[in-house]
Amino acid sequence: MLRVLSLAVALLFVAWLVLRLIRTHRFSLRNKIFVITGGSRGLGLVLARQICAAGGKVALIARDGDELGRAKADLTPRGGVVLTIECDLLDAGQIQSAVRQIIDRFGKIDILINNAGIIEVGPLEHMTRGDFERAMRLHFWAPFELISQIVPEMRTWGGGRIVNISSIGGKLAVPHLAPYSASKFALTGLSDALRAELARDNIHVITVAPGMMRTGSHVNARFKGKHDAEFAWFAASAGAPLISMSAERAARKILAACRRGQSSLTLTFAARTAILGNALFPNVTGYMMKLINGLLPGAGKDEANQSRAGSQLRRLTPEWLTRLADSATIRNNEAHRNIDL
Repeated sequence: MLRVLSLAVALLFVAWLVLRLIRTHRFSLRNKIFVITGGSRGLGLVLARQICAAGGKVALIARDGDELGRAKADLTPRGGVVLTIECDLLDAGQIQSAVRQIIDRFGKIDILINNAGIIEVGPLEHMTRGDFERAMRLHFWAPFELISQIVPEMRTWGGGRIVNISSIGGKLAVPHLAPYSASKFALTGLSDALRAELARDNIHVITVAPGMMRTGSHVNARFKGKHDAEFAWFAASAGAPLISMSAERAARKILAACRRGQSSLTLTFAARTAILGNALFPNVTGYMMKLINGLLPGAGKDEANQSRAGSQLRRLTPEWLTRLADSATIRNNEAHRNIDL
């Protein structure tokens, strides 16, 4: 009896694997219309490169016109069709206009990738209601507005895919990242809630929870408190090869999950381990987070409430610790940004 049961389980697994491979093969990225928020730099730009290489068409939404211009110059030689739209995602009216422009240009939208984000790093003492509201507007309300505008269109076209780039910070709260974690938890909840309800319309919702990625965006994160010390630990973590993943590898995994219509994707072994540990041993994880918080810089004085970009701060870490992340900064169009949030 046990042997028969084992054989049945094995056959079911093989059948599931075959169906998954067939499903992935059938969904080609060629000629698909992608909308990528925050697509002018970092992970968004790396995703766009791989989509263009696969024959897809991309509409990039971002605030900085110069950044968008450099991104388009980067992508056009790769054979992709690229539309760039300058848009402040904190403004619902601009989002609606951007969606209309994309549909007018391409006729439809096949895949929406909600990727845009901001990271504010520092002790809770220096975080204001405005910091939390800004994070919620960009990480929750902007994706909500885009989804609200695009889902009715997807229904008329017979389906689509929505990829929400959340974070390990949206499943496990990390010290000194309170506004970021709170807003990413909200995005994770929205993404998971929509998945079941949109499935009947053949719209697949994929929730992505990356750990640390070497996108180069550490120089554009914002810091409060003891600015230089906060930037030091964050930059070192972003570039550490054992706990971070290259943006190129992350993008490949995200697009593979998109093709499969996979429900959830967690990136990096460290992130998966941390999330599993929190699920199985929440009290132990809570204790560990308290210990980690004790090792992080304390509250600052004088100008500690001011928010500063990493690119404006002194480097306290050895160059070899941040080399991988710094090279990604140049490669992924992160080096020129200088916009106050």
